[in-house]
Amino acid sequence: MNASPDRHPAQWPHIADLLPPVEKELPPGRHEFHKERLMAQIHADTKHTARPATRTPGPKRPRGPWWRRPALVLPLGACALAGALAAGGTLAGGDKPPGLATGPLLTTPVGAATAHGTGSLLRRVSLAAEQAPAPAPRPDQYIYIESVTATTYVRTRDHRSEVVSDKPHRRRVWTSPDGHKGWLVEPGTTPKDGTTLDTDVDSVSAYAALDALPRDPNALLRRIYALSEGRGNSRDQAAFTTIGDLVGESYPPAGLEAALYRAAAKIPGVVTVDDAVDAAGRHGVAVARLDETSGDREEWIFDRESHTFLGERTVHVKEAKNANAEDRLIKPGTVTFTSAVTSRTLVGGIKETPSRRS
Repeated sequence: MNASPDRHPAQWPHIADLLPPVEKELPPGRHEFHKERLMAQIHADTKHTARPATRTPGPKRPRGPWWRRPALVLPLGACALAGALAAGGTLAGGDKPPGLATGPLLTTPVGAATAHGTGSLLRRVSLAAEQAPAPAPRPDQYIYIESVTATTYVRTRDHRSEVVSDKPHRRRVWTSPDGHKGWLVEPGTTPKDGTTLDTDVDSVSAYAALDALPRDPNALLRRIYALSEGRGNSRDQAAFTTIGDLVGESYPPAGLEAALYRAAAKIPGVVTVDDAVDAAGRHGVAVARLDETSGDREEWIFDRESHTFLGERTVHVKEAKNANAEDRLIKPGTVTFTSAVTSRTLVGGIKETPSRRS
């Protein structure tokens, strides 16, 4: 995620402030819509957690439910959402569900992956990140990131399950440098005007916390392994995912993004996919790693010429280990998550955008 002053930002708050206050009894259709989203979160969380023979899902790393990838939402997020629904709360404005799960099914050819040239590509990506401006935000500024994103999941209605995809849609996040104030606007997740992300919980992805991370790739990778210990389906996959999180929707201080790419080059199993497409339809080259348990390949997509970060996607490339009947509905070539960064900048306040300065 190479940044100019207009292309670098945000960090991640906590779960508690996602849910708006209880307003009224849900109108017809709304309860079913939120039930589908809840079931998608629970299914994806279970699917992407290492699954022993008993199929007891393990813990996931702490993330708020505003996080882009439902597959990585904590079970706590699903429970909190369920509680809001039981209480009659509403998460999105209007009387009709936004209808996000009506987009065309997201699929792609499963491109060949190779380890050959991956180290060289990551060196070029790292160099591009090192040379890009990364101005530090002032305490009174907000980090703004706008993206196009979509998710694929299994939806169950009347005991019938099917694979559905969101329509690719715009997502906007504002976050203060300390990570304590923020705002999210995303159809299907928030009311029309958005919802607060304010929290008093310190986040490892807040600007100050990121600035404390080492820039030496070896020391940084040790820190990444420590941060992701006990999470994901393997130690190396968890580390790769964590690095992707720290460059995907965040604002790494100067020198850190380049160091993260150099650290990623040291993780076993990291490969190159020659052609990958982000949620905005931009083609690029990807750095990727296959999760052997889930069968999902996480891909970071970079511009082929400038080596700047474009976005990321997760492609299901083979059947999951110990897959159940619902898992098997998701076929190889399904894009389970996709995102494209369209704007990254520093702004003066919440709801301010590059085109509308306050």
